[in-house]
Amino acid sequence: MCPLNLLDEAACIDRAQRGDATAFAALMRRYQERIYRFLVRMTRSPDDARELAQETFLHAWQALPRWRPQARLSTWLFRIARNQALDLLRHARRLEFLPIDELHVDLLPTDTTTPESELQARQGMAALERAFAQLPLAQREILLLRDIEDLSYEDIAEVLDIRLGTVKSRIARARAALLRLLTP
Repeated sequence: MCPLNLLDEAACIDRAQRGDATAFAALMRRYQERIYRFLVRMTRSPDDARELAQETFLHAWQALPRWRPQARLSTWLFRIARNQALDLLRHARRLEFLPIDELHVDLLPTDTTTPESELQARQGMAALERAFAQLPLAQREILLLRDIEDLSYEDIAEVLDIRLGTVKSRIARARAALLRLLTP
């Protein structure tokens, strides 16, 4: 088995590029949860997200021998996943996102001690989700990559195939638009 820490990822990639399925499986385990979460939020369907995640990794496995490390592997995988999701959404004409509180209830704050504070937290999350759903797809997508998936500006530029300055301005505009929607 190929251990996966930051120093070993390059070795796992090299082995996987030469056809080592065990090394690729180790890489897949490292990224599958992040890719799946991103796809669930893009498609609003856990079933579609599972299928698209499988397709993402299948495509990555098939293309890996030709992949060159100009970009990080995670960035490349997000780009593949994004393209898979956009293809599905274009064909299905669905551009909605799954409410955050339906995704991972275990990620909600656990320090709430009273029913009132829990209600306030849920109402705040619901308001944020409603505002988020009103944003155009490009703004939702860039906020997902930056604020949920914690990708760097450089990685986002690579995933979306846009310039670094464009990433920064889109994030600023998306956050401003979200703030306007949240402000009464």
